[in-house]
Amino acid sequence: MSGAAVVVDAALVGGEVVTAAVVDVVAAAVVVVDAAVVDVVPAAATGAASGAPVTSRHAPATTATTPAAVVAMNPRLERAMGTPTIPWFPPPFPDRLRRPPQARASTICAGDATTLRPVLAPPERSGKVRDIWAVDDDRLLIVASDRISAFDVVLTEPIPDKGKVLTGLSLHWFDLLDTPHHLISAEPADVPGLAPEHHDELRGRMMLVHKADVIPMECVVRGYLYGSSWKEYAAGGGPTTEHLPEGLQMADRLAEPIFTPATKAESGHDENITEAQARDYVGNELYEELRRRSIDLYLTGTEYAASRGIILADTKFEFGMVDGEVILIDEVLTPDSSRYWPADAWAPGATMPSFDKQPVRDWLDSQDWDKQPPPPPLPTEVVAATHDRYVEAYERITGRPFEEYLAR
Repeated sequence: MSGAAVVVDAALVGGEVVTAAVVDVVAAAVVVVDAAVVDVVPAAATGAASGAPVTSRHAPATTATTPAAVVAMNPRLERAMGTPTIPWFPPPFPDRLRRPPQARASTICAGDATTLRPVLAPPERSGKVRDIWAVDDDRLLIVASDRISAFDVVLTEPIPDKGKVLTGLSLHWFDLLDTPHHLISAEPADVPGLAPEHHDELRGRMMLVHKADVIPMECVVRGYLYGSSWKEYAAGGGPTTEHLPEGLQMADRLAEPIFTPATKAESGHDENITEAQARDYVGNELYEELRRRSIDLYLTGTEYAASRGIILADTKFEFGMVDGEVILIDEVLTPDSSRYWPADAWAPGATMPSFDKQPVRDWLDSQDWDKQPPPPPLPTEVVAATHDRYVEAYERITGRPFEEYLAR
């Protein structure tokens, strides 16, 4: 096979990278599905031609394993989970809130794929769920894995089809929302150099997008008082509740949606900031645009969700700039970025069920765990219940069977 070679569906097992398929892509178009990305180097560089062993410079010191029960549910999901990293965002934002630059993924070299051994390499940018690689100077490839995190820790067990649910819902909302966004295509055929026989490896979980200068401020909109905002309010108030009146209950519907921006601390935890801090951070003009557009998008989402018997309690948007225009980026209105409740279950003062990873959080809360790595392994029934919760979210929001999306 000519050109660059990238392995998809790779897992680190016993220190060895085991692959399920090899994809032919151009130059810097690095691709991965449900696994760590690997780069491929010429046989002469790896020693593969001579049969010499190849050692990954990025391999963890210990062997990663996946519980057999989870693998049995979906054998393709066996993989090692790396520690998520925080992307770097460029100026003009204040130095005190900027991330340090990340090491870029190694260049993929041409060679004969039949004689190459892959070595584990980091994606150009990596989050808790998504991995991102540059296709060229203007486009990125975003692949949603089935990884799941709780309490800012990536868990060992994946949730089957979670990445496809998140991608499918984002595509649904990008199609519905009347706003400029980064999506170019979700079709593997539009990824340069990707051989047709490998399209199924990416279908349903990839997005080819415009490369944007990310505005490193999360645009959170809340229509109900819940979660961390309720805890803050109950403790006497803070950045997300600075404009709320007294006397509210948990899960109360607010008189009007509130814009509560946040940024990321270097540890990766969300850092809520006041309105004054946000205005100082991005400037008054950009703050007003982000606030207006975020609330407009939230209101559109709540109206649509209500027609499906669902409450959109709160959500998070991210924006970037392309050629001076502010556009919507990343995922949008998914269960990972939003809090969805069944409308018929809403009751002020009550704990609300949600269409997300609640089964995982509930089970972890019942364990003797300090919320620090390593996490306890998830039981098979918790993995299955969480999978069902995500699929239900897709079907209730879109009004279409998830199997229909998988067959597209």
